[in-house]
Amino acid sequence: MNILVVEAVAELGRLWCRHLERQGGITRLCLDEKSAIDALRFEPFDVLVLDVGMENTSVLAISDLATYRNPSVAIIVVTAKSFFSDGMIFDLIPNARGYLHTPVQPDDLAALVDHYGRIGGE
Repeated sequence: MNILVVEAVAELGRLWCRHLERQGGITRLCLDEKSAIDALRFEPFDVLVLDVGMENTSVLAISDLATYRNPSVAIIVVTAKSFFSDGMIFDLIPNARGYLHTPVQPDDLAALVDHYGRIGGE
């Protein structure tokens, strides 16, 4: 399973990637919008882990491109903000499959990625 992690905090993103790789995933970490867009343009991904609280980033553009490139991509939304706690994120990002509020436990993230990645890949 190919997983794109878009997280501005490099240390946190690397931690998540290492954990997902130990679970059998192939990961790529992008720390900003430009690198995420470039990755999506040239590589196929089954799952997108997206921090929607990133500053100066169009997370909707990232999610839209991910969905355009792979209509069955599973998007796992991560945020430290409570703004989306009402579930509105599922209206804004149709391929959003899960919502995690930080701090995120790597095992919780891995469980969602595994579950929704398998569903989308079947």
